[in-house]
Amino acid sequence: MLIGYVRVSKSDGTQTLEPQRDAMLAAGVDPTRIYEDLASGRHDARPGLIACLKAIQPGNTLVLWKLDRLGRDLRHLVNTAEDLRGRGVGLKVLTGAGAQIDTTTANGRLAFGIFAAFAEFERELIAERTMAGLAAARARGRMGGRPRKMDRATLVMAMSAMSDRTAVAAEVAKRLNLTTTTLYTYVNGDGTPKAAGQAVLDGSHRPGTAARSRPRRPAHASAGA
Repeated sequence: MLIGYVRVSKSDGTQTLEPQRDAMLAAGVDPTRIYEDLASGRHDARPGLIACLKAIQPGNTLVLWKLDRLGRDLRHLVNTAEDLRGRGVGLKVLTGAGAQIDTTTANGRLAFGIFAAFAEFERELIAERTMAGLAAARARGRMGGRPRKMDRATLVMAMSAMSDRTAVAAEVAKRLNLTTTTLYTYVNGDGTPKAAGQAVLDGSHRPGTAARSRPRRPAHASAGA
């Protein structure tokens, strides 16, 4: 069964999904099985893609107009393609740079297999960068003692470590001298930043403010005190 996914980056009417939908129909995708999003591939939530990936079953083939419709960046694209391959789901790209990918053909299966190699390579790079970062942190005396506050360098290491599906959050937190609660305040389980983490990356967050609570007034204090 063919499952289609289409997306445009703007929802202000300056872009339309119709060319992509027409291409899907020409490729044999049932119109009731086309999922769509009107959102940026990088920052915005994509409920259509989430629903599509949940609905797709082993033996199905995901059809894309262009390869960049799927991934918000190279890492996300490679990991999503590898996840599809692991689930027994095919991938077919109709046009653009990824048009050679069609797992119904021998050449297409070869191209799809390259994604698996890239995914493995990316995991190895993540592990190497994480270990190098942890070693550098230890050399600077950042390990041990009181849990550290979240800064940009620590957040980047935490995101890299957590993006590895085999990572254990408690172990990542321990190596970075963070509490697990602090880790999850800033980073999701898949390594993407939460709102507090994005604020750190954007430079709009002051370290330590995420866990700080407003002081409570003593119970005996009067309203006029």
